[in-house]
Formats: sequence, C-alpha cells, structure tokens
Amino acid sequence: MSSSFGTLFRVSTFGESHGPAIGCIVDGCPPRIPLTESDIQEELDRRRPGQSKIVTQRKEGDRCEILSGVLDGKTLGTSIGIIVRNEDQRSNAYKEMETAYRPSHADFTYDAKFGVRAVAGGGRSSARETIGRVSAGAIAKKVLQQSLPGYECLAFVRSVQDIEASASAIQNPQSEIIESNLVRTCDAKAARKMVALIEKMRKEGNSVGGVIECVVRGVVPGLGEPVFDKLEADLAKAMLSLPATKGFEIGSGFAGTLLTGAEHNDIFISKGGRIRTKTNRSGGIQGGISNGEDIVFRVAFKPTATILREQDTVTKSGAATMIKARGRHDPCVLPRAVPMVEAMANLVLCDHLLRQRAVS
Repeated sequence: MSSSFGTLFRVSTFGESHGPAIGCIVDGCPPRIPLTESDIQEELDRRRPGQSKIVTQRKEGDRCEILSGVLDGKTLGTSIGIIVRNEDQRSNAYKEMETAYRPSHADFTYDAKFGVRAVAGGGRSSARETIGRVSAGAIAKKVLQQSLPGYECLAFVRSVQDIEASASAIQNPQSEIIESNLVRTCDAKAARKMVALIEKMRKEGNSVGGVIECVVRGVVPGLGEPVFDKLEADLAKAMLSLPATKGFEIGSGFAGTLLTGAEHNDIFISKGGRIRTKTNRSGGIQGGISNGEDIVFRVAFKPTATILREQDTVTKSGAATMIKARGRHDPCVLPRAVPMVEAMANLVLCDHLLRQRAVS
C-alpha cells in the first residue's frame, strides 16, 4: 500500500483512524528552516474535528509532537517525525461494518484488495489519515515562504451544492474573510446560506458536497517537469488522493472548452520588468511548468458517504441487508478539507522547487 508522496521532498504517513496514533515522516526538508510545533499545530487546528457545529463532533485535540529532525526551533536536514495521538475512539459504533459494507465507502474495495481491513472508522481510508499530510504540508509551507518572498497558498469553499460564492469574492479571496466563517468560504453572505444548508443536511441525517478553489500566489516561473511530471499533473494526483474527491480542473477548466483559441489564449506582455500574461486562463501553468502567474485550480468533493439513514447493502457473503451508520461524521467535508487542499498544494510545490534547484 503506497503511503508515500513526493520525490525530493517526500512524506510518508502512517496510522489508522481508531489506532493509537496518526503521523508522518518527512524526508528531504532542507536544514535551518525555522520550525516549531506551533507552526504545525496552527494547520492541524483548522483540520481537527469538533471545531464547529457543522463538522463531526469527535473530540480530538490533535496535539502534534515533533519526535525528530528539529533542534532549537530549526530543521536539521534529517528526517522529521511527527505524531498525533488518537484520544476519542468509539470503535463499537462500527461493529456491524465488520460484515456489512457501507455504500460508497472503501469497505468492499479494501476487502477485495487486501482480504483484511481496519473496520473501526475506516482505518487508513478515513480522512483522519490526512493529519500526516497537513503536518507535512505545514513544513513545506515554511520552506516555500523562506524561499519565495510573497508566497501564499489560499484555498476556500467556492460552492456547497448549488450555493456559490459571488464572482467578485472568488476573484479576490481574502484569508481574513475565509477564516471568519464556519464553512471557510470567501463570501460572508454566501457563508450564511451554506451553513444553513449544511445544518439542514445534518438534522436530516444526510450530507452534501461542493467545490474548493485554491489560489497560489508568489510562485516563480520554471517549476514543473516536462511530459509525465507536469506541475498540473502532480497537483491533480495530489488532490485526487484526498478522501471524497471526485474532480480536478485548473485555470479555465472545463469551461474553457466553450471558448475558441483566439478567446482562450493568454497574451504575453511585459509588465514590471518581467514577462506576464494579460489573462490567466492557463491557471498559472503552461506546458506543465509554472509561468509566474497565480496558480488557480478547483477540486470537487462528493457528499460525505456516511449518512445517518438506513440504506440497502450486502454482507461479505453477498446477502442483502440494511445498514445505518452510527458514530460522528461530517455532514459536509468541505470546511475541514480546505487546509488539506492547501497542504497537498504546498507539498507539490515544495517538491518541485527543490527539483528545480537541483537542475539549475
């Protein structure tokens, strides 16, 4: 089972949802990067359960511990080990899942592949696995901020089902607005409608999905590799490796298919002493390599598979049965997925920055 990601900046995650702990090992982090547990904790707090009324109420502090690779607040250049201990497991809520498969979950496919699985909480298929990714992403962010003045990776909820942030807010997302509302969208007015919809779904024992957009600023031209390791290809792989993701598009995305070449092309200009483009339908990447414009992409998240309703399913032997999920689950994954999207973007860009340094 592949649990590692990256080439030069490489992260390996470990742990199950209801096991003793979750964590990661980061290899390839340069030395002398300022890093403390609070840097990592800030991102984990944005991801953790129980942070508001519209997310799962599992009570986890998600306190990180740095076990290696850091001394006196600076990285050593050696492997960084991070661990977060699980504290609020309720494994008895998953007893019936030992024999019955939850619709749209990984229960059946894990059995088909391995012949065994961690039933409680979904084991490695749980979004709790992303603790390791978010921890590693916080380290990658520190490397990028030190190397690229003005670097900023900002993700936000663009839409929940059919409720979408305004075009003006999407064009100029602000961190202060995003973090000021429970759903982490860029539009305060739309946020109220989104929260109301998510609360309605929770009361009905149902769930809802939507789209997260991410804008990365301050990336220099030249990151990404030709052909198979194109920057957008690695971003797509990173995002689609997150739980509950079902789609990825960059720049104009699928809407670009409605334009002609004359309408779609980004015209080059000289501005501020460097080459720029008048428009950014490419989403900051051309030929698989960053061009210095903002990198803009979107990720589609399905409705949470776990709903608190009875559903038809089958047992491991194929016998028809009914199942009703118990335990604590997100009625919408989007608010907690925002820092996950940022983390994976940071990991990809940090890896490609180090790869570019190696050849230049």
